[in-house]
Amino acid sequence: MATKTTRTKITFECTECKNRNYNSFKNKKNDPDRLTINKYCPFCKKHTAHKETK
Repeated sequence: MATKTTRTKITFECTECKNRNYNSFKNKKNDPDRLTINKYCPFCKKHTAHKETK
């Protein structure tokens, strides 16, 4: 049987070069807003802010 879950797959996009680099899961009940995380961007070759996209 499949379980009901509130976790959805999200994609992170670099704020500088707009490339979509990372995928993750989040619980929509705990984090209803869009996430912003500092991650390494291999295209910019530095750490930049990555925002959640659809």
